[in-house]
This record gives sequence, structure tokens and C-alpha cells, in this order.
Amino acid sequence: MKEGPDIARIASLIGDPARANILTALMAGKALTASELASEAGVTAQTASTHLSRLVSGGLLILRRQGRHKYFALASDEVAKVLEGLMGLAAHGGHLRTRTGPKDRAMKKARVCYNHLAGEMGTRLFDRFVGLGYLDRSGNSLRLSPLGKSVMVDFGIDVDGLAGARAPLCRECLDWSERTSHLAGSLGRSLFSRMVDLGWAKRDPAGRAVIFSAKGEQAFEAFLSAKA
Repeated sequence: MKEGPDIARIASLIGDPARANILTALMAGKALTASELASEAGVTAQTASTHLSRLVSGGLLILRRQGRHKYFALASDEVAKVLEGLMGLAAHGGHLRTRTGPKDRAMKKARVCYNHLAGEMGTRLFDRFVGLGYLDRSGNSLRLSPLGKSVMVDFGIDVDGLAGARAPLCRECLDWSERTSHLAGSLGRSLFSRMVDLGWAKRDPAGRAVIFSAKGEQAFEAFLSAKA
């Protein structure tokens, strides 16, 4: 018997079409009920319950209880990272399930990847932060530079509080539509939350797209045009 991580087990969990739809629905970062996920997967409630049980036992989902209600969510950022990578692999190989349309263009421009900004606007932000020296990609890790910390603090982000948490502060996430990196980690999450709090953008309640207002997009562009 071969030793090491059992990737076949994880791959089989993700590979079922209904379970793949469930996992993709949860990439919006919201916890959903079993009935909501059954609708997303296009299966009966009983079938969804079986799929959800397997995904929880396999470590891909977590179950959250609130009173009498049960909600399911992705187990970690690492699960979201794997799913985003698989989406990129599928898209690059031409394995698309629907024709492109207005919704697809909105998703490619800006969307939420679990809890951070992805799509064209997310990758532009990442590239700009690297170019301005806010993010240091030297070596094998991604770090926030002292200059970057100063800018983030001015933007209203508690960097010291984030640095003391268990989650990594900065992490690259391969964007499935742009095929380059956007910013994940607790900093990526906080940046996106701050943009929402400022009224720059809001989530599409019907999906993963992020809609920037006209003023919000102007503010975003001004933020990216800042000089180091």
C-alpha cells in the first residue's frame, strides 16, 4: 500500500457533480441550509443529506447549528483555495458548463472567493500591491511590508490584530478566470470587508459576483493609483 496523503479520497468527494455544485455554492462564503444546497445541487433533500454527511466526514465542510437550524460552510480557507484552483484548471481546459453571458462577465470582473475579492479587480489589486512594494514576494512566502502595513492601517485595517490570529495574514490564491494571483488570507478578507463597509461594493445576493457602484469603482481606482 502506498503511503502519504490520500488525495484520491478527497478527489472522489469533489468529483461527484452534485457535491461539486454544493461546494461551489459555498464559495460565496455564506453558510447555507441543507434545503438551499439541495436546490443548488439539483437533487432531493434526502440525497443532499447523504452528500453533506460525506463532505462533513471528509473534512471539506463544517456543520454549524443555530437554534433548531443547521447550516453548512466550507471547512477552511484551504478548501476554498483547492476549489478555486480546480475551477482555474477546468476553465483553462475549456471545461465550462454554460455559455458566457452577462452574469459570467460580472463574475470575471469581480467576485467573492470564499471571503476575499477575486476576478479582474482582485488580481489588479494584488499586482498593484506587489508593484508598490506593499507586498513582498521574495523567497517562498508572501509578506506585508512595513510600507504596506502603514497603508493598510491608514485604510482602517487592524493589521496587528490580524497578525495575532491563527489564519495567515497574506496568501496568494490562483484566480480561476484570470490565471494569476489575487490576495487571500486574513488581509484579503479584511480588505474586501472594508470595501463593503465603505459602500464601494456589495455582493450579488443571487451568486458570487461583487457589484461595485460607480463611486465605489472610482474610489477603488484611486486606491490603486496611489503612489508608493
